[in-house]
Amino acid sequence: MQQIVDDIAAQMASKSDKGAVASYIPQLACVDPNQFAISVALPDGSLYSAGCSETLFSIQSISKVFTLTLALGKLGERVWTRVGREPSGDPFNSIVQLEHEHGKPRNPFVNAGAIAIADAILHGHQPKETLAEILRFMRFMANDESITIDEKVARSELETGDRNASLAHFMASFGHFENSVDAVLGTYFHHCSIAMNTIQLATSGLFLANDGINPTTGYRVVSSNRAKRINSLMLMCGHYDGSGEFAFRVGLPGKSGVGGGILAVAPGKASIAVWSPGLDPIGNSKLGTQALELLVKRTGWSVFGK
Repeated sequence: MQQIVDDIAAQMASKSDKGAVASYIPQLACVDPNQFAISVALPDGSLYSAGCSETLFSIQSISKVFTLTLALGKLGERVWTRVGREPSGDPFNSIVQLEHEHGKPRNPFVNAGAIAIADAILHGHQPKETLAEILRFMRFMANDESITIDEKVARSELETGDRNASLAHFMASFGHFENSVDAVLGTYFHHCSIAMNTIQLATSGLFLANDGINPTTGYRVVSSNRAKRINSLMLMCGHYDGSGEFAFRVGLPGKSGVGGGILAVAPGKASIAVWSPGLDPIGNSKLGTQALELLVKRTGWSVFGK
């Protein structure tokens, strides 16, 4: 496995087209696009990494997997009264679908859906309390107490988050919010600004590769059935309107973020994190997707068979 990840990192380093960094969040626009990292965590505790796997990056929308997990723990199946379970086929920040569907987001991974999930987990608490809970969960899953929120990125998002604010106010106009729009947006922007490296991220996703159990601690995070369902949503919706292409090329449940990270799950086999800041036109990591495609070819880990 170490040879495989080393080979993939070497191939990615030789690529001339690394995509373009997200420019609409100023703090992300500053990131050097010539970086690549990959980490593969196995349920037996083995970890294989290559590239700049200790470099911190903003996980952005990958955090939505973990906030959904928390929301399911708090609300159970009632979560699905707040958000749907269908692929969107639209950009991650589209408002069009909300208009047609009376303010109910299509799934928990588009921005509107994740904002609705943030409202659900706030549950009458202050944003600081909820963010502390999210951070505790991330640290527990990664087995690493050093994980924090990048306040510069959070401020950058708050200052440029007009589209997300529009989505939130639009949903609130349909009576879908239980908390103030400002509290919900503050929570959302900050959990998207969690900074992690690929080692931490791959470790955090292991429960989804291991039937809902965190193998590092032996703790059951979610039921086996719920882990399966989270994985299915990642496969269908984890890459926005590029989810079909990702399933076609990679064949694994995955969740991308505009910081250039992707968390992918090979059920029963591994949790994989890749990071390269350059994005494709849809907003998914260009080299990250190519790296996962190579990894699946070398390992045969696609959920659709070898």
